[in-house]
Amino acid sequence: MKQIASALLFLSLSISLFSQVTQRNILANKYNLLAVQQSLVPKNQWKPYPLTPEEWRKKLPDSTFNKLIKTGETALKYKFEPISATTSLDFVRSGDRQQHSNISFGKRNALMNLVLAESAENQGRFTEAIMNGVWSICEESYWGVPAHISGTGLPDVENPVVDLFAAETAAVLALTDYFVGEKLDKINRLLRSRIYYETKQRIFTPMAKNGDKYGWMSQTRPVNNWNPWIMSNWIMAILLLEKDEKQRAEMLHHSMRGLDRYLNSLGDDGGCDEGPSYWFAAGASVYDCLELYTGATNNKVNIYSEPLIQKMASYVYKTHIADNYFVNFADADPKLTPDGLMLYRFGKAINDPTMIQFGQWAFSKFPAASTAVSGHHRPRKLYNILTIVQLANNNFNYTPSSDAWFSDIQVMTSRSANGVYLATHGGHNAESHNHNDVGDFIIYLDGKPMIVDAGRGNYTARTFSSKRYELWFTQSEYHNLPIINGFGQKAGLEYTAKNVNRVSNAKESVLTMDIAPAYPAEAGIQTWNRMVKQKKSNGDVEIIDEYLLKQKPNNLQQVFMTICNVDVSEAGKIVFSDQSQVLTLQYDAKKWTASTDLPSTEGMEYSSFKTKWDSKPVRRVLLTHKAPEAKGKLEYNIKRG
Repeated sequence: MKQIASALLFLSLSISLFSQVTQRNILANKYNLLAVQQSLVPKNQWKPYPLTPEEWRKKLPDSTFNKLIKTGETALKYKFEPISATTSLDFVRSGDRQQHSNISFGKRNALMNLVLAESAENQGRFTEAIMNGVWSICEESYWGVPAHISGTGLPDVENPVVDLFAAETAAVLALTDYFVGEKLDKINRLLRSRIYYETKQRIFTPMAKNGDKYGWMSQTRPVNNWNPWIMSNWIMAILLLEKDEKQRAEMLHHSMRGLDRYLNSLGDDGGCDEGPSYWFAAGASVYDCLELYTGATNNKVNIYSEPLIQKMASYVYKTHIADNYFVNFADADPKLTPDGLMLYRFGKAINDPTMIQFGQWAFSKFPAASTAVSGHHRPRKLYNILTIVQLANNNFNYTPSSDAWFSDIQVMTSRSANGVYLATHGGHNAESHNHNDVGDFIIYLDGKPMIVDAGRGNYTARTFSSKRYELWFTQSEYHNLPIINGFGQKAGLEYTAKNVNRVSNAKESVLTMDIAPAYPAEAGIQTWNRMVKQKKSNGDVEIIDEYLLKQKPNNLQQVFMTICNVDVSEAGKIVFSDQSQVLTLQYDAKKWTASTDLPSTEGMEYSSFKTKWDSKPVRRVLLTHKAPEAKGKLEYNIKRG
């Protein structure tokens, strides 16, 4: 139980525990167990993917078919190695996650590549390697990663923990059984029985008997991407491995009640407080689940028409800035390669023309993101490659969203006709993958980042521990926010924005809020009313802070984060430049002095900042007030050129 407790402690930092849960229970209220039993296609009749070379060739372009086999040939050289206790302990000893993950993820990728090659070719070339891969993975003491049993580093084999990658492994082995199970039987009948036994011991039984012990299955507290991500893989394993049709239906219905807990965690606008990069593990995984439900029940379990599902889906294109840049508050990455085929399929399922066009655009721009079968979310990727032929015609007309507002997570976006993009938010500091960033904003110019949210560093043991907010990229002092009396914001639900209001019309987009509650009492703030406004006519952005402190402050600063070249030589003006893009910020030179510094990139948590922004360093611009008063009005005007 100690391992479970420590795992839940880890999750408590990565799951928003305090936001409101709305007991919609969309799936459970619409479909009871009897309905699932009556609609579920029997295991021996459910064939979601091709099983013979002839079927594969009919479904795939020749280039994709040939790539499956070539990738499998490369995997023939892979050696399935055991994971030593030393490797497992590396996380608790040094904080590093990579050594274990490289071996664990590598084995699963190699196995999947071998399996698909054998299924497509059907000549028996890959079966011996597949057998070794299956046996090696089944011999592992734990299918997840040590970070998810934080505390000991070694798993308690008598008390299996279901995490993201244990569930992923179950799906990999289930797909192996589906594609080449009969060939494994010809080698040795114990192979398939071992797959089922290990999956039952590590996934089916823990979820059926005591799944509610996990934070990501909570009925009363919000859950994050862990829930739908795990559900999608659990569902695949249920559908492909469980031979007892009664148990198969019961577990599938259980998964539906489990997925409801994620949907209950969403606000009515379907906003993802983890950001767009995590949406591909969250909202997209919901779609993975729904696709499996519809496919395995001949479309009798179908909730695509639910407004919440449609709003949840639209979040991802409403937070798209340009090219592969997306709004990236909290731990979300600023750049990602969107999975166009999945977006296209999801758009078709919910009949959303904009999402369909977004998917078509993304696939034409980033085809590899949709067609690679290695990596996580493998059931999704298999459906993807079977969809390639539908997008042979690239005639589409995708126009990025101009404005968006998600009241549930208090995120506003605004785009002017002359290429200035603004995003800002209120919210609170107990969000999933939280950064202390209430009131933060970002500005892009012609699709290029100018004033930015730096994003997250590398995940280590420190990232999800009591030391999380010692890392500079989680601190408000390294976001576009004020530092008041030397204090930045604090973490927790009570550190929030209040009096949040958004106005948007043809003239302007405006977000107003009081961010004083996001700071500790020691900062001495009574009110700090921030207004973030964009004029639609010329894209100009105004930041106006009107504040009242309990007494005259010792010091007052304002931060602007950027990856651009910065010129602060002229008093009253900060010039951000990136090749032809120039953004000018004007401030009151009588009140402020300007300086810059470079946050550290040394240490395992920060190494990604050396390359994250196209190898451009993240820079902090600091305005320091010369003579701050207890009451005041601060204005910053930002315009292109």
